Amino acid sequence: AVDGVDGVFLGPADLAAALGHVGQPMHPEVRAAVEGALPRIRAAGKAAGVYCADPQLAAHYATLGASFFLIAADAMLLRGAAVAALGRFAS
Repeated sequence: AVDGVDGVFLGPADLAAALGHVGQPMHPEVRAAVEGALPRIRAAGKAAGVYCADPQLAAHYATLGASFFLIAADAMLLRGAAVAALGRFAS
């Protein structure tokens, strides 16, 4: 554990790229790395977070020690709001 570091956030897409699986955040090697890291982070007394937009997968990660989640990126939220706004004006 590193003093002054309160938590660790895992980004599966970034991790996938680092492991040579660009564009494959659900690759078995990436999942194994995330699933292995979460309990180790918690055992070190740090908060463990992960990007996860799937509620069932988030629940699984919570059982492994994840205590916070990024469930949507700002671009995704902005796109969703734009699509909804356009839908209100569609004829």
